[in-house]
Amino acid sequence: MAGLGYRGEMADWDMSAVEADFFEVAPENWIKRDRSPLYKLLDSGRPVMLHGVSLSLGGQAPIQQEFLMAVRELMTDLGTDYYSDHLAASGDAHQLYDLFPIPFTDREVIRISDRIKEVQNILGLRIAVENTTYYTNVGEMNEVEFLMQVVERADCNILLDINNIAVNHKNHHLTNVHHFVSHVDMQRVTYIHVAGHEFDERFGLYIDTHSQTVETETREVALELFQQHHIPILLEWDNDIPALTTINQELSCLKTFIST
Repeated sequence: MAGLGYRGEMADWDMSAVEADFFEVAPENWIKRDRSPLYKLLDSGRPVMLHGVSLSLGGQAPIQQEFLMAVRELMTDLGTDYYSDHLAASGDAHQLYDLFPIPFTDREVIRISDRIKEVQNILGLRIAVENTTYYTNVGEMNEVEFLMQVVERADCNILLDINNIAVNHKNHHLTNVHHFVSHVDMQRVTYIHVAGHEFDERFGLYIDTHSQTVETETREVALELFQQHHIPILLEWDNDIPALTTINQELSCLKTFIST
């Protein structure tokens, strides 16, 4: 089962020709806006998942209850009970439209998990949190230990991004992809993100651009997890979005390997 992150650049596409089994959208783009493109996706018999970018679970500002009520209304309208956001900070007084890392510390485990619990209490359902890329960080534990302590204390789910793990390993030479996923409770994983990334010579770092085809190791690990645990996979492509034929080729590769 392979999904696709729906983007505004796809508005003119014939979405019936997209070989995706489900779609993912950012709720921030659809609150109080024309949802007819999403209704067309639903009419095609394919569900739409919500993956947010502005909840700022790692921030210091109070949880935005009014925003969450708008998200809940959107969920009801689209007939979905799925909502996720990033295990990161994205601004307090102002939305910064970027994702900033959370220190991997015991204190932050408690603080962030309490914020997730608050979100779940407001929504009346369990959410998922995504492991993110980071370009610098501090902490008392490694990334996967931090992730698992947060989700177990908050009793929430995981949106597992394999590409993010690969980028972090290339940049920091710490936890590799296979070690990371071996320490994740797969019973909590709702689905998997795959994407492409690029090396930026200006910074000497790999950047999570979502602008390239999926790296072989990322795809293979995701497919192994699907085969072992039946966890769906979703393709993200946010920048330099190619033609529909390229997107379908990526989705076809996932489905071809899944069926073997």
